[in-house]
Amino acid sequence: MKTNVEKLNPTRVKLTITVEPADFKPALEVAYKTVSEQVNIPGFRKGKVPAAVLDQRVGKDMIIAQAINDGMDDFYRQALAAEKLVPLATPQADVLQAPSAAEPDKELKIELEVEVRPEFKLPDYKGMKVKVDSLKVAKLDIDTELDALRARFGTLKTVERPAQNGDFTSIDLSAVIDGKTIDTAKDISYEIGSGQLLEGIDEALETLTAGESTTFRSKLVGGELAGQEAEVSVTLNAVKERELPKADDEFAQLASEFDTIAELKADIEKKLEVNLARKQILQARDIMIDELLEKAKIPVSEEAVKREVESHLEGEGRQADDVHRKEVTEETEKNFRTQLLLDAVVEAEGIKVEDQELIEYLAFTSRNYGMDPNEFIKQVANAGQVPAFVGELARRKAVDALIAAADIVDSKGNKVSAEANN
Repeated sequence: MKTNVEKLNPTRVKLTITVEPADFKPALEVAYKTVSEQVNIPGFRKGKVPAAVLDQRVGKDMIIAQAINDGMDDFYRQALAAEKLVPLATPQADVLQAPSAAEPDKELKIELEVEVRPEFKLPDYKGMKVKVDSLKVAKLDIDTELDALRARFGTLKTVERPAQNGDFTSIDLSAVIDGKTIDTAKDISYEIGSGQLLEGIDEALETLTAGESTTFRSKLVGGELAGQEAEVSVTLNAVKERELPKADDEFAQLASEFDTIAELKADIEKKLEVNLARKQILQARDIMIDELLEKAKIPVSEEAVKREVESHLEGEGRQADDVHRKEVTEETEKNFRTQLLLDAVVEAEGIKVEDQELIEYLAFTSRNYGMDPNEFIKQVANAGQVPAFVGELARRKAVDALIAAADIVDSKGNKVSAEANN
């Protein structure tokens, strides 16, 4: 089998594949077997009809057509592998010439056009100098985290005063549309400022004390009338505030493995430092990728970008929004270039994805879908999406390789450890 490659543009090629009779013979034999299992010919069992009989009863040209149809994908993939091409879309194919009953030894010649991964030179990323922002844990940050921990151990105490933001309340609600009550609810627990109920309820409650009522207008968020505006009556039954435990050694022993509040605060500070370091690593990642993309000048497939953009806009119902289309197009082009860049790093570093790594990654990803890990992995496999997840995980490992190869410092010259990326 011979393949001629004509580059139409940086991301599109024309493949002319010539399949010699010896290479076409296996596909022809499979076609004979397939047709033999499909036809009913008196005197022969399905799958056992001789080729000569099939030529006579079905027609050799039909058998050849079956062989071409079934073998096309295999010939195409062999050509891609031989020419080291990675397709980005489904090819457009045309049969230029083919063997026939009259000319059984004629070569099969197929012409295909397909979008492929473009060629580009991967810029040198070893020892890249990357400067990120200096970040320091503030005392306020430590106090905020400590207060959040204290809140988990706090108790609610009824207070006799007007409700305010952050209070926990017990309320009754009723909604009226056109003079008709369409919904009521009693003794709802609600934290003012949480944004978990109707728009406007926080402002309404902040004017009330226990036993008082008021009305406000708001759009309903559930049921058959969701989205319609109603007049809502709210009655405040009780106001409670969270009483936090004192931040002392006794609390530290209750809420953590530490004996003193000083040790607990030190641990909180250490964890916040780790989080800040991760932010620096994320910043370094973005800086490195932007700089490498600028140097690499990676061309992208207009066809692939257009297809992705159309799918995105259709999903949002915003096909006519030209401003948004421009934003999505720019983002999609960058995403394509980033994927191609990281794929090149994967190849340069010889990155592999082990089976156990993939299983753990799929199990972790299943949380985003609220699915059982085993069921999620099964669905991914059944949908043929395993290669996509392998590529995704390989690119994540490529990012790790970039970070590990870089020289990262903050704006004060302090070295930032790549270990924060783990």
